[in-house]
Amino acid sequence: MRKIKFYTLGCKVNQYDTQSIRERFLSRGFKEVPEKSKADFYLVNTCTVTGSADRKSRNIIRSCVNENPKAKVIVTGCLVSKDSGMLSAIKGISFIISKSFFPDGISDFQGHTRAFLKIQDGCDNFCSYCKVPLVRGSPRSRPLGDIIKEAESLAKKGFKEVVLTGICLGSYGKDTGRSVDLVKVIDELEKLKGIFRIRLSSIEAGDVTDKLIDRIAQSKKLCPHLHIPMQSGDDEILRKMRRKYTRRFYLSLVSKVKRKIPDAAITTDCLVGFPGETEKNFSNTLSLIKKIIPLKVHIFSYSVREGTYAADNFEHRLPPEVIKERINKLNALAARCRMRFREQFKNKKLQVLFESPSKEKAGYWEGYTGNYMKVYLKSRKPLRNKLVSLRV
Repeated sequence: MRKIKFYTLGCKVNQYDTQSIRERFLSRGFKEVPEKSKADFYLVNTCTVTGSADRKSRNIIRSCVNENPKAKVIVTGCLVSKDSGMLSAIKGISFIISKSFFPDGISDFQGHTRAFLKIQDGCDNFCSYCKVPLVRGSPRSRPLGDIIKEAESLAKKGFKEVVLTGICLGSYGKDTGRSVDLVKVIDELEKLKGIFRIRLSSIEAGDVTDKLIDRIAQSKKLCPHLHIPMQSGDDEILRKMRRKYTRRFYLSLVSKVKRKIPDAAITTDCLVGFPGETEKNFSNTLSLIKKIIPLKVHIFSYSVREGTYAADNFEHRLPPEVIKERINKLNALAARCRMRFREQFKNKKLQVLFESPSKEKAGYWEGYTGNYMKVYLKSRKPLRNKLVSLRV
């Protein structure tokens, strides 16, 4: 029997794509082997969102080649789309394959309690620092019927939560004239038996409509959690980034969400060290974070992406030590905001979907509330995929 191992870098969409590819291989007689075992085939699904992602992708490819020089190493993913020439220089790669927008779909989500459900691919925002539109192409929406059919299949497998994913999730339906939009997808998914939670992955500020906010507020299944990338809290930097909102708009949006959905958690992304970012620009990011009190902040340092507007037009790049200092400040503030957000739920009764035994706390299980707070519960009984109401 031919043995295979899979490696995935990057976002939830990539994880979904790998699961689809995995199912196609396993259905053809391949056997997936554990990480420490040698394989006959290796598949690496790459990411190119940052320079660090490029390096990690190349390093994993090389480690696969070194682990078994006789194996077939297959490389796919975003790095392939624009950098296949560079990858060809790595000795030992057998196949470099560009993947389609929508693979064959999935019937399971191996190793996960929450299943990712890809409904959209592609982006045409063309933020000045971002390579994604260059490697993922224009927005494309998956047919509603296919989404519902796949969700039904996942529910039958026992998944209680599905996470709707896409490269630009809020643009769902844009390519079809908005005859069906994201809220319509949610409406149809809510009718399914067996699905107890629907969570949205990252969504752009301009796509968080009043209609969507009201739907979350009214829903018994839609999680009160929005990941809305901020990137910067400074209008000058936002303009240079080609982001389609202002500081005031972002703050107003978050205030509206929290007003209509009192328990809602906001998580976000921040990009530190954009060319020309001054101390004043950065302090505006810190002050906006203080105002929105996010549960979590994903922090990235600016990375030059060949072919983007920023790479071609902005020369003033910050010294690494300045970027590192700013990241440390933002991390410290994010930790304080996280604690402040969580404290308001102390002694409140919440529902938690437990996922796995905790690696951090022996004898405990860990899971997530609807608004994405991690919760630990001491239990001798197995709690995997169990929804439990408890006082935190």
